[in-house]
Amino acid sequence: MPLPRPAPGQAKWWVIGTVGVALGVALATWWGISASQGVTWNDAGHSIVDDRSVQVRFDVTADTDKGVTCSIKALAVDHSTVGSKQVAYPPSKYPSTRYVATIATTERATTATVDSCEYTP
Repeated sequence: MPLPRPAPGQAKWWVIGTVGVALGVALATWWGISASQGVTWNDAGHSIVDDRSVQVRFDVTADTDKGVTCSIKALAVDHSTVGSKQVAYPPSKYPSTRYVATIATTERATTATVDSCEYTP
């Protein structure tokens, strides 16, 4: 049974729609694959210890056979950096691991966050 032909003047829209759907599928596939590779991290909170230190909690999801190095920073009320630290962690036997790091600060911090994490070379 042959496929029905589009109405006169509508073929261009069928082509545009088909190309659009193909591009959408390709983009979704690329985005899904790229999002599942590499190290990911999520801030899980912070505690102001005193005027010269802050503690940050964060979860890291990474390959279990690779160590990670995370860059952590503490921020003041005006969003200026008042402390930073790079911390290396060995491979974990779990795909997602919670870490706690304490950062020395030059003045009282109002927040602390993970700036980046990457695999340790």
